[in-house]
Amino acid sequence: MSDVLIVDDPAPHVRRLTLNRPEKRNALSNELRAQVFAALEAADTDPEVRVTILRGAGPCFSAGYDLSGGTAPPYPFHTAGGAGHWSRHVVEGCFRVWDLAKPVIAQVHGWCLAGGSELATACDLVYVAEDAKIGYPPVRMMSPPDNQFHPWLCGLRPGMEMMLTGDAIDGLEAVRVGFANRAFPAAELEAGVLAMAERVAKIPTDVQQMNKRSVHRAMEIMGLRAAIRAGAEIQALALTTASSRETFGKIREDLTKGLSARDEAFGDYRTGS
Repeated sequence: MSDVLIVDDPAPHVRRLTLNRPEKRNALSNELRAQVFAALEAADTDPEVRVTILRGAGPCFSAGYDLSGGTAPPYPFHTAGGAGHWSRHVVEGCFRVWDLAKPVIAQVHGWCLAGGSELATACDLVYVAEDAKIGYPPVRMMSPPDNQFHPWLCGLRPGMEMMLTGDAIDGLEAVRVGFANRAFPAAELEAGVLAMAERVAKIPTDVQQMNKRSVHRAMEIMGLRAAIRAGAEIQALALTTASSRETFGKIREDLTKGLSARDEAFGDYRTGS
């Protein structure tokens, strides 16, 4: 591992991965994504590990994908090419986490936006700081999510509101609508997550993987996997719209100005006071 991902074992049977690009708000470059997937898969095959925590260093969990060029090839793993490749690739990555035998816990503080929120929702449990800010601002000028989790986790009305505004919700609201399991005061988040991880780790993996799959299979029978894959195709189609192309053109010219132009009418994210 390079210094963009820190790996430690803070308690017996608990592996912890820390996204370590704080100067970039832990933007998800393909280098970082590749290391996250490799570390998760290594933990899944390590007999000493029963649960993995995923968190971010510095002021936030992750502000999303690295739009400054970090999502260019090479990719962490092969996904069928052609139109819509990126959205399919993102969804494939989320299901790589979903399909692991061992539980993965997201520990979310600060900003958890766009691709960062998709990564969190791929985890089995999500614990958040009360003052975390979770949202998907690309819906304003680009597209819906690659990993269309909102209606599944948050339900129709809250999910629709997040889709139609791009507004961020705090940790308490994230728990209320079903995005997260529990919220903690920011100073208590790390201890609270570690305590939950230790409880999860009391159950042997050969039993726990069946517990995890039982919940996932129920969701899949209701159509989650098919719906998220269909959502990826809609996301790819959205990128062909005139508004999306115009926004990406602005981002290519100047990332900060492009994102500010997206959010200035709302007065939040980069344009908030």
